Amino acid sequence: MIYKNSKIYIAGHMGMVGSAIKRTLIAKGYKNIIGATSKDLDLKNQQAVNDFITQHNPEVIIDAAARVGGILANSNYPYQFLMENMQIQNNLIDAALQAGIEKFIFLGSSCIYPKLAPQPLKEEYLLTGPLEPTNEWYAIAKISGVKACEAIRKQYGKDYVSLMPTNLYGTHDNFDLNTSHVLPAMLRKFHEAKLNNNAPVELWGSGTPMREFLFVDDMAEAVVFALENKLPEYLYNIGTGEDLTIRELAETIQKITKHQGKIIWDATKPDGTPRKLLDVSKMHQLGWKHKLNLEQGIQKTYDWFLENVENVKKNNTITNE
Repeated sequence: MIYKNSKIYIAGHMGMVGSAIKRTLIAKGYKNIIGATSKDLDLKNQQAVNDFITQHNPEVIIDAAARVGGILANSNYPYQFLMENMQIQNNLIDAALQAGIEKFIFLGSSCIYPKLAPQPLKEEYLLTGPLEPTNEWYAIAKISGVKACEAIRKQYGKDYVSLMPTNLYGTHDNFDLNTSHVLPAMLRKFHEAKLNNNAPVELWGSGTPMREFLFVDDMAEAVVFALENKLPEYLYNIGTGEDLTIRELAETIQKITKHQGKIIWDATKPDGTPRKLLDVSKMHQLGWKHKLNLEQGIQKTYDWFLENVENVKKNNTITNE
């Protein structure tokens, strides 16, 4: 049973997802939330993680820590995206098991599903086909985490659950044009082009792939839902169940940023998966549903970006703070 004073450790509490989870928990009255920055705890160091868990003895661990990035970062650093993510999650999952922790929430990504799986993506499509090559390293790491939690659930009967969010965005996002995901990268590009006399904005690909986006605070609400309820299965999709083309996304962001210039599509650059829409019916049936629509979420993100425009350039690809 989870109480308002239960000790909850959020791994990655300084990142976009982890900080949203922390804000949401505090708003709901949880008073005993702990975290550690990457300077204080290297999650890739197994002994350090074991010592931290033994010392602090949390009742719940929420794993929002990962090395993340877009197509370019995944392509340039395949070994780091595979190995560092496995190290981070394996250390946390095993330390939780060894410490006797009953509840563990593992956060992954919709990229765990096969590239050409039927749409919308159901949880049971996991491991039914080849992955998208542009992010398979990250996906394989996350799949191993899902399977580790499932194995603990089967073997030890503990409440270890994996939540697979769709494309997340929001406040405290990574806006680095070399390592960020599509939505924050677009938002920054359109903003800077607007300031530069509404210069044209060049975007990768054809604009035809379809994507689903979820505001990070809605993801945080799903985590709290999993915290407060014992979910009957080991894997759940977290998304809106709605998607749009990348071209439509660009036009939406252009409108919100008030950029007046042209959009140029570079079709020589990769598109990635043609479509990636999650079937979120399992979470809907249990009682969780997102609140913000895409325009509302992008507006909130842009407002935050404008308030923090000097600091966003300092973000990097490591979010295990």
